[in-house]
Amino acid sequence: MSKNLTTRSEDYSAWYNELVVKADLAENSGVRGCMVIKPYGYAIWEKMQAELDKMFKETGHSNAYFPLFVPKSMFEAEEKNAEGFAKECAIVTHYRLKNDPDKPGKLMVDPNAKLEEELIVRPTSEAIIWSTYKGWVQSYRDLPLLINQWANVVRWEMRTRLFLRTAEFLWQEGHTAHATKAEAIEESEKMMHVYADFAENFMAIPVVKGLKTETERFAGADETYCIEALMQDGKALQAGTSHFLGQNFAKAFDVKFTNQEGKQEFVWGTSWGVSTRLMGALVMTHSDDNGLVLPPNVAPIQVVIVPIFKTDEEFDRISEVANGLVAQFKKLNISVKFDNRTTQKPGFKFAEWELKGVPVRLAVGPKDLENGTFEVARRDTLTKEVKPAEGIVSYIQDLLVQIQRDLFNKAVDYRAAHTTEVNSFEEFKDVLENKTGFVSAHWDGTAETEEKIKDLTKATIRCIPLDRVEEAGDCVLTGAPSKGRVLFAKAY
Repeated sequence: MSKNLTTRSEDYSAWYNELVVKADLAENSGVRGCMVIKPYGYAIWEKMQAELDKMFKETGHSNAYFPLFVPKSMFEAEEKNAEGFAKECAIVTHYRLKNDPDKPGKLMVDPNAKLEEELIVRPTSEAIIWSTYKGWVQSYRDLPLLINQWANVVRWEMRTRLFLRTAEFLWQEGHTAHATKAEAIEESEKMMHVYADFAENFMAIPVVKGLKTETERFAGADETYCIEALMQDGKALQAGTSHFLGQNFAKAFDVKFTNQEGKQEFVWGTSWGVSTRLMGALVMTHSDDNGLVLPPNVAPIQVVIVPIFKTDEEFDRISEVANGLVAQFKKLNISVKFDNRTTQKPGFKFAEWELKGVPVRLAVGPKDLENGTFEVARRDTLTKEVKPAEGIVSYIQDLLVQIQRDLFNKAVDYRAAHTTEVNSFEEFKDVLENKTGFVSAHWDGTAETEEKIKDLTKATIRCIPLDRVEEAGDCVLTGAPSKGRVLFAKAY
């Protein structure tokens, strides 16, 4: 099987686009800017979704589902939110087609079927959900309201790329209502930590937890918490956000409750979400010039067994051993595939599973049966070694844990090597042009400086790290006083 991938050093963008398609994750669809997620890609998303869903439920959240369409007047109710998403909205104006009298066999919009009010295809669901919460919340006994939905949203992007930026994408969005400001802030922070835990411990992607600047904040939020990851090309990727909404949506949709003293108050809100963009992060954090590299936790197939044989008798003997192994792996909840196709040669299979990022490959031939051994190949390091058949299952079980840990540590080391403190604007520009990655620099706290740096370098403030050291300094651009360093980077 020929992979023929463009190398990362040659053209990182082309490498990514080719890999997503050739590894059978997704492809462009007949609808401009939209994608088809193929079964192998969707199997990865399902594993991610299942883990996140479990984490949400463990933190007290329940799933619900809300409509795809939002009446325009409802969408406009929270002005900052409506303004923030206005340019990305898809709008439904009519509800029927009819035969075109001038073009036989063609259809046209029926001008008599115009909607009384236009419907927005949700770019995010705050409006429809908060309008619903008005009927769900009356008393402090109804709070907190902790709801999540798994859904699709539409944002009419002009420049799209599979997983990273598409007109329609899959995500989850949590929407919660609380009796106090402190509880809502605690919820916003808690969900940021849940996302960080998921990214680091399940996806092996190290992230920086922080706050967005006012300029980068979610439209309609008082505060936006985020996790930021660094890709192999030195660009940052926003991997998840959690928003403290204050009482903005409660006031826009009149969501009040009677407190314990019998007085009416507006509730305090949050919203938080991650999307199929994380699939892009997964590819760009770990993969190499040979194809996908998947952490065992997210791999649809964690172990593949490839038989090497010439005769039917050899194949039957190997199959007996392999099927026994499959049963043992399944008892340990290790996903395994015995690739017993007789239509493809072993070399083709090796290349295919390497491209698809299966963490561990076992090869077994007649000599291995005689010697009581297996050839074990690691996808992450591309190393091979011969191991005794006795104890092979527990060895692989431990190896999968080690691969998960090694991939995380490798990504941590990359980020450390590509995070640079600078104290002058010349240094700042030099790092962005020649080294890339996160640039840690003092900033004077003004939107004007933030915008000017973006215009000059295309770098944005990715976050104000939560663990930053509060220290007096001079802004890297203006020389004005600064309270601490923030992280800049070019980003997806």
